[in-house]
Amino acid sequence: MLSPMTRPDEPAMRVRPPDASFSPDAFRRAGHALVDRLADHLERARRRELPALPRVDTDAERARWRLSAAPRGLDALPALIDEVVLRSNHLHHPGYVGHQVSAPHPIAALGELVAGFLNNGMAVYEMGPAATAIERELVAWFARELGLPADADGVFTSGGSIGNLTALLAMRELRAGDSAWEHGTRGKPQLCVLVSEQAHYSIARATRILGWGRDGALGVAVDAQYRMRVDALEERLARAREDGFQVLGVVGSACTTATGAFDPLERVADVCAREGLWLHVDGAHGSPAALSPKYRALVAGIERADSVVADAHKMLLVPALSTAVLFRRGRDSWATFAQEATYLFSGNSWDHAQRTLECTKRMLALPLYLLLECVGRDELARHVERCFDLARTFAAQLRAADDFELAVEPQANIVCFRHTPRGAEDLDGLQARLRERVLARERFYLVQTRLDGALWLRTTLINPFTTEADLAELLDALRAAARAT
Repeated sequence: MLSPMTRPDEPAMRVRPPDASFSPDAFRRAGHALVDRLADHLERARRRELPALPRVDTDAERARWRLSAAPRGLDALPALIDEVVLRSNHLHHPGYVGHQVSAPHPIAALGELVAGFLNNGMAVYEMGPAATAIERELVAWFARELGLPADADGVFTSGGSIGNLTALLAMRELRAGDSAWEHGTRGKPQLCVLVSEQAHYSIARATRILGWGRDGALGVAVDAQYRMRVDALEERLARAREDGFQVLGVVGSACTTATGAFDPLERVADVCAREGLWLHVDGAHGSPAALSPKYRALVAGIERADSVVADAHKMLLVPALSTAVLFRRGRDSWATFAQEATYLFSGNSWDHAQRTLECTKRMLALPLYLLLECVGRDELARHVERCFDLARTFAAQLRAADDFELAVEPQANIVCFRHTPRGAEDLDGLQARLRERVLARERFYLVQTRLDGALWLRTTLINPFTTEADLAELLDALRAAARAT
């Protein structure tokens, strides 16, 4: 049948083929140029021939990247790549000690390239058969490493924030009584979870998304090491129930973002078991401690959790985002989303869109899979140990210096400290000024946080190229910045 827009005497319109930029030869040339440039970048970053973080003006940077009036052609690609690389944050630079984002292993980065090129969305198994099978294998691997039972299951999702929301949605569906997914929460008591005062903000954000308001995540006091106090947990639970809250569960941190503190999960699990509460562990950063015999005790009790979130893009050297959401009882992973979409779902238990917020989901597990196959699990365990060891070495340097103060002994690979030169006043203002001066020199990138109202400098020792000597140089750089104020 002819389209209403087509007259019988008109010739059929020919579909134009892709232009030359789509050819395999063009892709091959561009790919070789890209990998060569990224390899050069890796070498230059390791040698400190690039800044840790280029200092740029926001408005000027936007103007620099204004789209051209006409395409520049493939010949412009190398220069564009060079400019992007030069003007980006260089996570492979030994002076990068900033946020909890990994310097990706080259093999994992190649896996990300493959995932982007194949572009197999994983809503349904038939759209990503290899990727889905790989994800199922990686979910099982994570579960084994964390000590979860054989019937544990889960799914990969795009980051810890979505992972925490996914787990809390399942908790609500399974523990709040009548199905909130089907019937909403009208007529129910105020629902909530109990969470450390130091927990990641994504927990409070998730509970607000759930419609529980600011009281959806009730804070529990922490001890001097910023770990959840179990006695305070029990007191908070009793008070919440007296106030009419329906407490569904507890969120434990492994570890917290500000200081890297691990909540005492074994004792928290005891409380949850006794009180009939769901235990969710936000292990986005610290759960890979389970790979290390030396540091496995930090996550003791995680195997008792009803749900766990674990990021691969923090401690496991893969590009962001790659997060596993794991459920102790595999069937619970189906509780989060229960809607029908007959055009999409065929009843296949490997159709991931029935278990995740995403529909078109990237091949999130592929980079980690390639890294495990090509480099091995033990190499990742050694990386975790090295980062945790380096934090303890840095803490020792700080304790040995009479002009620096350590906020708390590091448990993971996060160290909070501040410079306290003799006679200094307004220590909070001093730390902020020192950080800006150090960043201006472009040799280090560190961040800051507030603990008990005071401002502290903060480092995450996640970079495989950062050494003890680099950290000593950082302290000298801060001293020099203080003398210049």
